[in-house]
Amino acid sequence: MKQGVHPEYREVVFLDQQTGTTFISRSTLHSRETIELEGKTYPLFKCDVTSESHPFYTGAQTRIVETGRVEKFRARFARTAGTVRK
Repeated sequence: MKQGVHPEYREVVFLDQQTGTTFISRSTLHSRETIELEGKTYPLFKCDVTSESHPFYTGAQTRIVETGRVEKFRARFARTAGTVRK
């Protein structure tokens, strides 16, 4: 491989700002902020959403109640079911 072409690949701490959860992963991103974790200093990247806080992964995703919608539709159009427009 060519020297000086590839970005530096190192360990980075990712911080979920909603839950405060941190995890270490390897990345090439650059950050001005650092954090000391387990006696070592790492670059810090603050995430808005991770798998710890995203509704899809936490199961807090709201589901639309479809039975209520169907009943509303039937009630609204039940009145006009027997009439014929001219």
